[in-house]
Amino acid sequence: MSYDDSVVNEAPSDSFWEVGNYKRTVKRFDDGHRLCNDLMSCLHDRARIEKSYAQQLTEWAKKWKQILEKGPQYGTLEKAWLSLMTEAEKVSELHLEVKCALMSEDFEKIKNWQKEAYHKQMMANFKETKEADDGFRKAQKPWAKKLKEVEAAKKAYHLACKEEKIAISRESNSKADSNVNPEQLKKVQDKVEKSKQDVQKTKEKYEKNLDELNKSTPQYIENMEQVFEQCQLFENKRLEFFREVLLEVKQHLDLSATSYSTIYQELEHSIKSADPKEDLKWFRCAHGPGMPMNWPQFEEWCADLNRTLSRREKPKKTGDGVTLTSISQTGDQASQPPTYNSVSSQEKNQNYTTEWSDDETNNPFTSNETNGDNPFDEDHSGSEVRVRALYDYEGQEHDELSFKAGGVPVDWRTANVTSLLKKKRRIFLSIISHPFTAETGPL
Repeated sequence: MSYDDSVVNEAPSDSFWEVGNYKRTVKRFDDGHRLCNDLMSCLHDRARIEKSYAQQLTEWAKKWKQILEKGPQYGTLEKAWLSLMTEAEKVSELHLEVKCALMSEDFEKIKNWQKEAYHKQMMANFKETKEADDGFRKAQKPWAKKLKEVEAAKKAYHLACKEEKIAISRESNSKADSNVNPEQLKKVQDKVEKSKQDVQKTKEKYEKNLDELNKSTPQYIENMEQVFEQCQLFENKRLEFFREVLLEVKQHLDLSATSYSTIYQELEHSIKSADPKEDLKWFRCAHGPGMPMNWPQFEEWCADLNRTLSRREKPKKTGDGVTLTSISQTGDQASQPPTYNSVSSQEKNQNYTTEWSDDETNNPFTSNETNGDNPFDEDHSGSEVRVRALYDYEGQEHDELSFKAGGVPVDWRTANVTSLLKKKRRIFLSIISHPFTAETGPL
């Protein structure tokens, strides 16, 4: 917006050049100090919003991460979904950084500048305000005094003109009135003459005072402009400082240039990495037709054990998530489904039915058909079953074995197997020794 004085034909009544109207310029010092406070309050409010937003993002990410981890979603889609939580955590960190920058840098910078620019006085306003006011008063005082004389002369001249007009009107009325004697008419005419002299006299004084005022006006303008420019210089410093601070605030608030770009590039990559076909393939192998199966086949009767160890006794899953494979006469290792990084929480939490029973009559390892002997009892001294664990397992109680996948063969006699099986815990084991009998042990 430009200001062209030539466009203004008539000076407004509240012109800067009017006596006392410089106070609006002086007021800018007080306004500038208050604007510093306003800008600091503005940034403080924004910092509080940034902090609140960061906290809400963190809480949202924590909540939904727990829901997803316990939910039925699996595979690469679960990872892609979780990447939204990662994005929220990273964005939360960015907004906390914005909050810190606003308060520790921008807020403090304004506070320090305000302290250096404005100096509070004991019994008055700021030192800068008083200096500007005194400067304008000094520059305006001589011109204001002459202006007051002009105003007084103008008032006297206008009053004389008014008196002259009244006297002329009376003279006209007296001449038209036949009842007025010559003496009265003479007095009226003398009054008119005197009023004309007063008009001339006051007019000359008015013109003289006005001429003196006009002569002092250039000096008045120069002095006023000098003080005004000093105020302008101070105000320019404030405006430039505010502009600088606002640009720094913009840089702190603008996360789109680098920070946001990196986060959302990573988010897009994570989402595009989701492979529905791979997830379906994993589910097929882990929970569908792709799972291994001990299909029924012809089995010879084993006289040594008085029972048949069926290959159909496939691994059973319990809530403890551990499986014991069936022991076969051939000692083949049971196959296992491919592992996957993301495990379905449905698999984690679901309680499956089991064929294991605490009832010893239904326990195939407590068969009493052969004189009540258990082939795994410690009475068979010297018999050793060499086994290998397919998965890691930590014993949950004192009489349970702990296994490491592919570990060193374990002496089967060191644990109460029947007790272990009664606990309905399933341990992935495979027999790696030759067929055995209750009497002779491993062959």
